[in-house]
Formats: sequence, structure tokens, C-alpha cells
Amino acid sequence: METVSLGAPEPILDSLPGDDDARKDMREAVAGWERRINDAIEAAEDDDEAVGYVLDAVERLESRMETFDEFVPELRAWGQSPIYAISWRNLYAELIAQLYDHEDLGDALDRQRNQRLVEDGIRFGGK
Repeated sequence: METVSLGAPEPILDSLPGDDDARKDMREAVAGWERRINDAIEAAEDDDEAVGYVLDAVERLESRMETFDEFVPELRAWGQSPIYAISWRNLYAELIAQLYDHEDLGDALDRQRNQRLVEDGIRFGGK
């Protein structure tokens, strides 16, 4: 399996209110995710194992995205601006989309996710 390339989209970076440190943090976070995912892909013995590692990363990204999404109403309730939570949530969603858009990786991720569901004992259409 080929390595992946991830990037922080400019519209998300531009949504941050004049904060170069936050932009730098986002770029570093994306570079870190890319490095860890590619290290796992290169260390994998086969494509199935590599896809499993990428799916693990997708699930962590989804978890972080949900966490930041939960911060938005809480910040608003406290009279705080949720712009950073929204930006990080959107960044994680974009990284997931980039992984799914990478060549045939999206289909492989869906297959791996379905396989995990079945292995966990969840059956579709069962009575």
C-alpha cells in the first residue's frame, strides 16, 4: 500500500482569527498524523494490516472530531467563541475525507470497518 499525503486546508486555517500559533499547531498536527500513519503503513506486513492501521487512525480522528463538536455548544453556553473547536472539528473531518479520497483506500477502509463490525458480533438484517 502506498503512503498517504495529508494537508491542512487553507479555508480552515483562514477561519482562525489572526492566530499564527494556531495555524502552526494545526500544520504540525497534520504532519504528525501523516508521519504516524505512513510509519504504520510502511511497518505493515501486508495491505490488510496497513488498512487496519489507517482505520485505527480514522477512528481516533472521528473520536477527536466528536469531542470538539461537543465543545461547541458548551463554549457558546459560557459566552465563549467556539471558533477554535469548530476549526479543529473541521480539520479532523477533512483529514478523514482526505484518507477516504486516497486512491482505493476509501473502499478498503469501508471493507475493514464492516469486517470489524461482523467480528464484534453485530449482524446486519438479523432477527
